[in-house]
Amino acid sequence: QVRLLESGGGLVQAGGSLRLSCAASGIIFSSSAMAWFRQAPGKQRELVASITSSGSTNYADSLKGRFTISRDNAKNTVYLQMNSLKPEDAAVYYCNRPDPYYWYPWGQGTQVTVSS
Repeated sequence: QVRLLESGGGLVQAGGSLRLSCAASGIIFSSSAMAWFRQAPGKQRELVASITSSGSTNYADSLKGRFTISRDNAKNTVYLQMNSLKPEDAAVYYCNRPDPYYWYPWGQGTQVTVSS
């Protein structure tokens, strides 16, 4: 059974940092490209960053330089380091595979709130 468990969200002041984690089980994690998505109220879910099985990364243009995606295959975990957070970064953050055709069942996500 595939399970994605996101954690690490919370309330942070603008300019602060958070590190999100996503622990995956029931999949061959080391061979899976992974990604972080976010969804703000009233908006569509959007791709934030992705990482291939070999560690190559890609980011939404508006987030380059502030967010860093990484993975630890030994722990079946993908991370998102978020720096210089802005109020517009507030959303529920989810992890999954980057290609919608191959999405796993979604986890519950982790809430990020940024106060101005």
